[in-house]
Amino acid sequence: MKILYIIPLAMMLSCCSSVKNQSTTSNEKLDTQLLKDVEVLSSDAYQGRKTGTKGAEMARAYIIARFQKLGLKSYPQHVNYAQEFTFNSRNSAKVNGTNIIGYIPGKGNNAIVVSAHYDHLGVVKDEVYNGADDNASGTAGLLKIAAYFAKNKPNNTIIFAAFDAEEMGLQGAKAFVGNPPVPINTIAIDLNMDMISHSDKGELYVCGTFKYPDLKKYVDTTKTNIKLLFGHDDPKQGHDDWTNQSDQGAFNAKNIPFLYFGVEDHKDYHKPTDEYSTITKQFFSNAASAVLDVVKSIDKQTGLQQLLKDKMIMMDNPRKSEKF
Repeated sequence: MKILYIIPLAMMLSCCSSVKNQSTTSNEKLDTQLLKDVEVLSSDAYQGRKTGTKGAEMARAYIIARFQKLGLKSYPQHVNYAQEFTFNSRNSAKVNGTNIIGYIPGKGNNAIVVSAHYDHLGVVKDEVYNGADDNASGTAGLLKIAAYFAKNKPNNTIIFAAFDAEEMGLQGAKAFVGNPPVPINTIAIDLNMDMISHSDKGELYVCGTFKYPDLKKYVDTTKTNIKLLFGHDDPKQGHDDWTNQSDQGAFNAKNIPFLYFGVEDHKDYHKPTDEYSTITKQFFSNAASAVLDVVKSIDKQTGLQQLLKDKMIMMDNPRKSEKF
């Protein structure tokens, strides 16, 4: 049983959460900021980041502080990056959620959404479900990508969306696509990360190319330090089809192209043992870098939406009525 304790946020944002020197089996360097973000967000102090709890509030404060430090802009309708929404839980109780939305303006009107949910399961029977892989890892990956584009101006506007209430049915992502900060027909693609830090086999799946095969060319599968695998997106796979099993599902429902990055379920999935000490740190550093490379490759395209419209083989429900 874990002991619950609270550490002041200011201290968590300081050096107290610095990542210790870690040995690796290769000459590759670990991304210390990436690991620090996971270590902080998945600490017991954040109490599992369940939607509507003090832990979730602390997580938002941490993400907002990182957005501010990186210089991300906030949309006028979102005070201090916060997109608030409400929904009914499974027992019909009203729940308040908050997405954290920042952006870096590009050179045109097209927008790329980079997303990850920051919520998890909270405290269950006095045990903290820290959710280091699910999904402090994706949130840290989002912050890494934001840090890159904060220093390297993108061609397309990039929206960084840290979604709330994914564990309660993709509620944050649904609220976002239901009331987006930009016209929805200017959103070219969603690039979503959910569980990218725990793989003993060094495998990161890229889901979405079954429906949008032309996206394969933006994914470099020749990397030697990580296995990037296509799959888990064929409707015939049933439960193994991940298309709608994380926040990209809300974008897919609007027929917005997507790529989802994630690992297969592991022994710590949705268990109290999904904590910082059990993630695969070198794999995580490699995985986050691989996702960044995909975002960079996609962002190089100008007229991105027209390109997707002309070249995608859309297997069902193309956005015929929308103007690109």
